[in-house]
Amino acid sequence: MILADKIIELRKKNGWSQEELAEQLGVSRQSISKWEGAQSVPDMARIIRLSELFGVSTDYLLKDNIERTEPAIEGAVEALARPVSMEEASEFLQVRDLNSRRTALGVLLCILSPVLLILLGGAHDLGLLALSEAQAAGIGLVVMMLMIASAVALFITCNQRASRFEYLEQEDIETLYGVDGMVRDRQEKFRPVHTSLLTVGVVLCVLAVLPLFFSLIVNGDKETFVSIVCVGLLLVLIALGVLLIVRSSMVWDGFKMLLEEGDYSRESKAARKRSDPLSGIYWGLVTAGYLAWSFITMDWGRTWIVWPVAGVAYGAVVAIANALHRKDD
Repeated sequence: MILADKIIELRKKNGWSQEELAEQLGVSRQSISKWEGAQSVPDMARIIRLSELFGVSTDYLLKDNIERTEPAIEGAVEALARPVSMEEASEFLQVRDLNSRRTALGVLLCILSPVLLILLGGAHDLGLLALSEAQAAGIGLVVMMLMIASAVALFITCNQRASRFEYLEQEDIETLYGVDGMVRDRQEKFRPVHTSLLTVGVVLCVLAVLPLFFSLIVNGDKETFVSIVCVGLLLVLIALGVLLIVRSSMVWDGFKMLLEEGDYSRESKAARKRSDPLSGIYWGLVTAGYLAWSFITMDWGRTWIVWPVAGVAYGAVVAIANALHRKDD
């Protein structure tokens, strides 16, 4: 196989277009096209860079009679690791990106679902609606349940789409040639986007209380429709902030799964396997408590606080469980 064919094969295995490869090499797309068409050859500096990007030797690129071989797996631990090819990694990142958008939208729908119920209920209490209390509550509940049902549908379809990649979170993996370089390259390209989305999302969540402060300044302790609207606006800001955080974090976590870094290191996977049963019980109880409190009090403008409190408490619960496990060991 000649150099031109090897560049084509390796580029496609990495899932890159000619433009993407050209950007990484600091050359034009036309140069890549000429290399792949055997109309010209890259200089030695580019050959070395190509070998680094593709994870192959320069001898393999330059000598037609050398065939590419996969690295030997050494050690009993590595033999148990599941291999991840370039095609699998590229498809996983595509699915992760799509799911991050739809999951974020589902979370936004869940947070916004009680807004109309709050507005209609408040307007009725203030005598601003010709509807009866039952009618106002009925309309609000119907819209809320439709939004929640839509969110659940999004969550289910995302889970089904991602189910075949569950091993990335649960099992030790071994990425094949070129995968690590491709993932790190995409991670670096996404880094500024991740930082921006995360920053804006957190800022929106922090600023979400401003409408309540505005209501206190304008109305004092008196309940008016403006104060009710401010509660709705608080939920809107929180929903937008969480949407950005979920969207960015899911994509970023996808990179860390393939690189086995952070929460997806082999040590963390082992700890997570121990905490999975606890997690199911914990979040089941939290969800039941949230729904019970919300429907009993119908104070949807306040019951949302269950989720951030539960999220913070969950870290403490897992830490205690892990400490007890180490003590038993």
